[in-house]
Amino acid sequence: MTLAAAIRSGDVTLLPSRRDEDWRWSDLRGLLRTLPTPSPETDAAVAPGPFGALGDSELLVVNGRLRDDAASTLTVRSGEKRTVRLRFVSATPQSRHEARLTINVHMGAELTLLESHEGFAEGYVAASGLDIRVDDGAHVERLVIAADDADAVNVSQAEVVLAAGARFSQTLLTDGAKRQRLETRLTHPGDKADVRLDGVYLMRDCGHADLTTTVQHTGPGGTTDQLTKGVVRDQARAVFQGRIVVARGADQTEARMGHHALILSDRAEVDAKPELEIYADDVSCAHGNTVGALDEDALFYAQQRGVPYNEARAMLAEAFVSQVVDRIEHEGARELCAAWVAARVKI
Repeated sequence: MTLAAAIRSGDVTLLPSRRDEDWRWSDLRGLLRTLPTPSPETDAAVAPGPFGALGDSELLVVNGRLRDDAASTLTVRSGEKRTVRLRFVSATPQSRHEARLTINVHMGAELTLLESHEGFAEGYVAASGLDIRVDDGAHVERLVIAADDADAVNVSQAEVVLAAGARFSQTLLTDGAKRQRLETRLTHPGDKADVRLDGVYLMRDCGHADLTTTVQHTGPGGTTDQLTKGVVRDQARAVFQGRIVVARGADQTEARMGHHALILSDRAEVDAKPELEIYADDVSCAHGNTVGALDEDALFYAQQRGVPYNEARAMLAEAFVSQVVDRIEHEGARELCAAWVAARVKI
């Protein structure tokens, strides 16, 4: 992770720039001429996160440091079923920090990972990395709410490796930051493994969010289903980069990718780059991408029935992204995510 290396050393020349193809819309070197000082250790109390008390345990990372002497490796053993809150909290203004954790989910186990990125300070620069290994027949559902401060820079990168028959489901929700990137790179073995990668972005003011994913299908008989939807307004900017690679020999792969966005103002921007690279013959793969405005007829219809204009816009925006939220499997988390969306589409 280039940002993590830059944070550790303080060397801005290690930051990715627009010359890096995958970073051309989220240039960090041009944004950060200098890096702030390292974040101090703090034992200050932290308010509850966006997932509240949901789940059976919590891993709390404050300013890049694990609280309560927790281990940097989370292991879910065979047959276990767990719901864990993983909170990355930035608590000191104008400082920098990074953290990396490992998650191992053993054969047949189930993990619901409720991950949040929370900003309780201004101007921080943060990086987090997850190494996730999912064994044969295991299932992970990763839900991420990125609630960074509007003046923050945050990069989250997850490296996911699946075994045969594993299932991995993911939903990312964000309203952006000064510069924010949520990146997932997944190695898919085929062999009846199943992947769902979803995302929702709701952008306003001058926020920036980058959702980047790469799925490498390395063997035959795997499935990937990806759906990302977003709404941008004011001068906000959203980036979607999705790449699915089907390697030679990964026959009978089924892969679907969809990205759809609404732009609610003339100065908002959406940059989208969906990609399929297919080197096998017997596959079923497709991708779609649309960027447009709210349906004026639907707005007019709602207003004719007494719904105020702003309320009608919010209602239609919420309905637009609800398809993604409805795919969340964990019922309690799905309700919290739906409430998170409802609070942020209001204008």
